[in-house]
Amino acid sequence: MTLPYPPPLLRVLLADDHGIVREGLKMVMHQASELIGSVDEAATGEQVLALLAAHGADVLVLDLGMPGVAGSGWVRALRERHPALHIMVLTANTDERSRLAILEAGADEYLAKTGSSRELMAAIERLQNGHDKQPARAQSTHTPAPAETLTRREQQVLALAAQGATAAQIGQALHISPLTARKHRENLMRKLALHSTAELVAYAVRLGLPSA
Repeated sequence: MTLPYPPPLLRVLLADDHGIVREGLKMVMHQASELIGSVDEAATGEQVLALLAAHGADVLVLDLGMPGVAGSGWVRALRERHPALHIMVLTANTDERSRLAILEAGADEYLAKTGSSRELMAAIERLQNGHDKQPARAQSTHTPAPAETLTRREQQVLALAAQGATAAQIGQALHISPLTARKHRENLMRKLALHSTAELVAYAVRLGLPSA
């Protein structure tokens, strides 16, 4: 009886702007699976494109919040340029609208960073075995995305903050006091579970808002 050849080892590209996250993911992959071969690392969207052009990859594990990655449009362009690449998004953003937009743009998987390493490795094995990617469809019971809970004023503040405007500048643009602008910003960050200006800007980019 002739045994089948083992599948080729996967070339993985880890794309996250936090070095400690990349190191942890690399350790998990090598410990949890014999399918993983080489693992390259990128901290910006530009580095992702350069490494794919230079070395290629089978699987891209992508954080949407890192510099140079502009939401679904960036993913769509990447899919058109690398049609055979398995794109796995690993993100802190769990709202349904963003998930659907990214999957429809061409990503194969959309995983939350709050999940377990087992989920990540199971997704990689699904792709390796040729199983279908995650379906880009909404849940039967609609739960409002966090962005849908923002008031019109909070949406305006989000758009301005994403462009780097200070509380004073936001207040001037919206004809409100800096204190009120700061309060709106605090409220929207609480609703969106954001904890820093960098997270706020990244979230705005994922929604398609212009940033500085």
